[in-house]
Amino acid sequence: MSKLSTAARRLVLGRPFRSDAMGHTLLPKRIALPVFASDALSSVAYAPEEIFLVLSVAGLSAYTMAPWIGIAVAVVMLVVIASYRQNVHAYPSGGGDYEVVTTNLGSTAGLTVASALLVDYVLTVAVSMASAMSNIGSAVPFIAQHKVLFAVAAILVLASLNLRGIRESGTAFAIPTYAFMIGMYGMIGWGLFQIFVLGDHLQAETAGYTVKSEHGDVLGFAMVFLVARAFSSGCAALTGVEAISNGVPAFKKPKSRNAATTLLLLGAVAVSLFMGIIVLAKETGAKVAEEASQLGGAPDGYQQKTLITQLANAVFDGFPAGLYLIAGVTALILVLAANTAFNGFPVLGSILAQDRYLPRQLHTRGDRLAFSNGILFLAFAAIAFVVAFRAEVTALIQLYIVGVFVSFTLSQIGMVRHWTRLLRAETDATQRRRMYRSRIINGIGLLCTGAVLVVVVVTKFRAGAWIAIIAMGFLFVVMKLIHKHYATVTRELEARAAEEGDVVLPSRNHAIVLVSNVHLPTKRALAYARATRPDVLEAITVNVDDTEAHELVRKWEESSVSVPLKVIASPYREITRPVLGYVKRLIKDSPRTVVTVFIPEYVVGHWWEQVLHNQSALRLKGRLLFEPNVMVTSVPWQLNSSERLKGIDEQSAPGDARRGFLD
Repeated sequence: MSKLSTAARRLVLGRPFRSDAMGHTLLPKRIALPVFASDALSSVAYAPEEIFLVLSVAGLSAYTMAPWIGIAVAVVMLVVIASYRQNVHAYPSGGGDYEVVTTNLGSTAGLTVASALLVDYVLTVAVSMASAMSNIGSAVPFIAQHKVLFAVAAILVLASLNLRGIRESGTAFAIPTYAFMIGMYGMIGWGLFQIFVLGDHLQAETAGYTVKSEHGDVLGFAMVFLVARAFSSGCAALTGVEAISNGVPAFKKPKSRNAATTLLLLGAVAVSLFMGIIVLAKETGAKVAEEASQLGGAPDGYQQKTLITQLANAVFDGFPAGLYLIAGVTALILVLAANTAFNGFPVLGSILAQDRYLPRQLHTRGDRLAFSNGILFLAFAAIAFVVAFRAEVTALIQLYIVGVFVSFTLSQIGMVRHWTRLLRAETDATQRRRMYRSRIINGIGLLCTGAVLVVVVVTKFRAGAWIAIIAMGFLFVVMKLIHKHYATVTRELEARAAEEGDVVLPSRNHAIVLVSNVHLPTKRALAYARATRPDVLEAITVNVDDTEAHELVRKWEESSVSVPLKVIASPYREITRPVLGYVKRLIKDSPRTVVTVFIPEYVVGHWWEQVLHNQSALRLKGRLLFEPNVMVTSVPWQLNSSERLKGIDEQSAPGDARRGFLD
């Protein structure tokens, strides 16, 4: 069974990478652009349409405001991109908005941003997949009838690609992303060339239709609210911009400069495509409405086509291959848009796990040097949203823009404070001018993103944004509780160390003691092993991270422990297999020797605490129990939470009465 599962893993993931192969997975700019830009570029495919859909409520006359709303969205996008270029230079470690806000505004604000980003990443995957299945389903009815199933399958396939490693997934996504860019530029460029140079009168199939207002004339405050809602819908084009600041460690050196350049390229492409679609839609007279019944002059039973499809049909009239190409690459980019989340979520989850806000398992890399647990967590969370909302784009799309602008706004506040703090200590005139310029850019970014956040919350709250806000609040509370638990455990161990000093536990046995840290549970295991009077007593640790291993050795040498510490190399970041190999070598050298492995473990009182502790120990014990001449001893350390279980009455087991264990 073990060989079968290993073979299946190799088939899905490929051969494992050594830790020292990390540099080979880093991305050049030509691959980083499609990896991190697919979400932002896919937004271009539907954000302009969202503007027209909202304006259609007021009838055809409201369409004249679409270009101005588009310009406003483009300006905000350029400001945000200019602001995030300052972020990647100032904070290149990959924490992105979370690191910026935590450093400058405190842990509570940082956790708020982290909650918003994590929810937004999950919703990005759900919305992208649901939108892709809706677009493909309009051409293939079978997919439309089973779009939930196909969306779930697409998420699993995308997760599998990312589990194989960022470099391979980036190469896989580069071709379709560049195909989308080339196709869209070709359509927009050829369409505008025909209109403004050749003088051709291109018309969309809906050019002769009228758009009827659903509620009569929309005037005054109602019109202002409608324009604000159209603007907030158009701001969906900004989703994914922040992903590059979260993924700076994935770039080749010089990381910050390459990330900033990629961000600039993303901005240029996204803004030009966004405005190009709006201008082309205006010139061809294309119309979309929230309900087909609003289109006056449309034949009975008319099925609306997407804005992109209408434009492609008008530009490539008489050349069906052009229409099919645009339709194909648009559907494909919507599927691949989720890849941005699959790159951003695991990195952010790893950082939060390192800060003890999420389970430590999210901090470890898998066989292919990807954060496998984070990828799987994101995939299953997105699947839950897809199933819960039946893959309905209209229901999902209202949820996920709130988190983006929460993180945008708090990040800009943090950057303004960052530059203000540095200016107090900087005396070099050139550096001060650069810092002043950066602070002005981030200040303008704060004004823009803060204003958009207010508009988004006001206009989208009742439409579904409240669900995202509740999800952010729930995740915030869960992460606080996890951090509180880890902090409680640390304080408890430190307090007991001060009160009790060295732990002495007399017993008899032979031992190898597994060490992960120099704390009281480890010392207790050593004391117990020493009390068994073994012929050989060793302490071993597995090197899955060079920095942590060196720090452990330093602490060990500075401590009062007299037992030598042996470090076992683990090039593939595993714990179980290196320990097994070491034990097997001992038995092979001395076949008559009994090896006892002492494993320090926490005893907890809640099921959810067990999820946060002892996972590596459970896997190791499960393998060691099958080895001949090997004994496994768990050395428990009772945490305070385990006290609650002492008051629970013991339950009798089957056969206790027959064996005389019950009165």
